[in-house]
Amino acid sequence: MYRFLVKKFVKNHEKVKDSYVRNAYSKFAATIGIATNLLLCTFKIVIGALFGSIAILADGVNNLTDASSSVILLIGTKLSAKPADKEHPFGHARIEYLTGLMISFIILLLGFQLLLASVKKALHPTPIEFNWLTVLVLLAAIGIKIWQARFYWYIGRTINSSTIKATSADSRNDVIATSSVLVSILVGEFFKIQIDGWIGALVALFIIYSGIQLIRETASPLLGTPNDPDLVKEIESRILAYPGVKGLHDLVVHSYGPARIFATVHIEVAYRDD
Repeated sequence: MYRFLVKKFVKNHEKVKDSYVRNAYSKFAATIGIATNLLLCTFKIVIGALFGSIAILADGVNNLTDASSSVILLIGTKLSAKPADKEHPFGHARIEYLTGLMISFIILLLGFQLLLASVKKALHPTPIEFNWLTVLVLLAAIGIKIWQARFYWYIGRTINSSTIKATSADSRNDVIATSSVLVSILVGEFFKIQIDGWIGALVALFIIYSGIQLIRETASPLLGTPNDPDLVKEIESRILAYPGVKGLHDLVVHSYGPARIFATVHIEVAYRDD
């Protein structure tokens, strides 16, 4: 289905190396993320408040952070598409990395806040009012998150975006978190054991772990990563294919953001005395 949506809403979707098409992919992914996460957040917070479940509330707030992350992704995509100017001669594409880093810190902060609330509930447990509507909402949420993770992964892989791939991993983590919440509700109803607070704490720890992992992944391109061997081989082969070129050395590749790469190289040619 996500392939159909891309063909429907992303113009010239097959030209993934074009910066404008790449930005269109990112904007589309962010828009889908905002819509689906706000829907899940609303349902979970309402259900959690009605039936007194801190775990469902925690999961709902997690979806709210996901929606906020999609908003930041949308803004970051727009800013990173700005052309080069006098102050930034290599363009603004690295803003995408900064966007991913900002999203990661938001996830980490919310994780700590949810951990405090969950530990308080675990130390002072109260029964959760069981309702099959809650179960249906959580099952639907799991299904949507599975689709969302696959959708983000498809977009991230198509345009080679580490930020969107990280968002896919976050959606995958949400599947595990929501499944844990569902288990706590069923255990409370059928075994009369209140583990809601502890499950909420586990979800919060999972969010914290995800935030740390995302910080590492999004900060890496800013600090600098090794050159892609395939890219280096392609550059070398193209240069050596020119008539008169005898060799090359000191090839240096600089990444100023996704699809924004500059390279310098010393080319060896035969000496000619005119």
